[in-house]
Amino acid sequence: MKIEKVKLLDGKTVAITGSKSISNRLLILGKLFGDLKIENLSNSQDTQLLQKALNEDSETVDIHHAGTAMRFLTSFYAIQEGRKTILTGSERMKQRPIKPLVDALIGLGAEINYLENEGFPPLEIHGKKIEKNFVKIPANISSQFITSLLLIGASLENGLEIELQGEITSRSYIKMTLKILKDIGIETRFEGNLIKILSSDSSLLNQQLDVHFHSSKIKHYTVESDWSSASYFYSLAAIGKKRIHLKSFYAYSLQGDSALKNIYLKFFGVNTISDAAEHLVSLVPDNNFKYPEKFVLDMNDCPDIAQTVCVTCVALKLPFEISGLGTLKVKETDRLVALQNELEKIGCKTEITDNSIKSLEFFEPKNDISIATYNDHRMAMSFAPFALVKELDIQNEDVVEKSYPDFWKDFFEITEKL
Repeated sequence: MKIEKVKLLDGKTVAITGSKSISNRLLILGKLFGDLKIENLSNSQDTQLLQKALNEDSETVDIHHAGTAMRFLTSFYAIQEGRKTILTGSERMKQRPIKPLVDALIGLGAEINYLENEGFPPLEIHGKKIEKNFVKIPANISSQFITSLLLIGASLENGLEIELQGEITSRSYIKMTLKILKDIGIETRFEGNLIKILSSDSSLLNQQLDVHFHSSKIKHYTVESDWSSASYFYSLAAIGKKRIHLKSFYAYSLQGDSALKNIYLKFFGVNTISDAAEHLVSLVPDNNFKYPEKFVLDMNDCPDIAQTVCVTCVALKLPFEISGLGTLKVKETDRLVALQNELEKIGCKTEITDNSIKSLEFFEPKNDISIATYNDHRMAMSFAPFALVKELDIQNEDVVEKSYPDFWKDFFEITEKL
């Protein structure tokens, strides 16, 4: 899709649907514990695929590109007593490692076999009752492996205790999961590198406690809008120097990617003004902002917004050095390699390692920029704001359906051709 050079319109409002991360956690919990109505559910393809998988009885379940669904469903099907499931996905999904999670589940007593390559989907899962309640898992690969275990913990007869080994990646996502568990009445403890989930039989589920709705437990859960999706509008505000309003966002957020509020304030001069009553945030650029000499940050807790930050830096010619990005190599694509390739097309040479990227030099890009998206939704959306600088073509633009199907509609409603 060719995008002509555009300008940002001032003061437009965008309504983004519910967080994919929160929605997917709640879908699993709703299936395990029942009696949970979810409002403002994400309309992302990933969430729709997970919802479909949870509601079908077929032996083979194909989740296509949905990595979160693959990880969450591995644990979910492992405890469905008497059910055999073949869990598979796209060719890229078959290249994404899942061994640490499978090893942890087998250590607990689960029965899971690899059908093709050791350590990778597809999986043959024979659901059974799990009685063991202690497991160790590496903490430096993907927080989704840990979350997958946390989500089933309270449904196990003896609960679950998890020892996290090594540096914890994306800690904020683990905290999000624990907060959601607490909200629906499950008791958890997180001290040092140990997480304990009490079984639902001994947890707060059976007590008269509900801080939100004053009933025995939360029965209605309204999903906050997605901060990862908001990042593209922060980028637009930073580059285009105009105000943008975003609906259905809370002043306090469970989502780790809400860190972008502080990131864009500190490095790009975009203020976030919250209207708690309206659940509205306004992105207000400071036109007199004095930029730092360099963007330097460890983004271990919010790696999913690194692509957006890189494009923002290139558009503003702000040198950058970002670390803590080890998980990007096992996403929809190797995002560090993809970033290096595509940033050069928009005028920036970079150097990458296994967990970092830094700019080396900026230069005037050629015309006819064509951005490859590598079947990665975030590549498409993170590069779109560069259209404020120069005309560009986004290949395979429909890939945004994975997390934000309305992205192009919203993008063109707040911009206009120059």
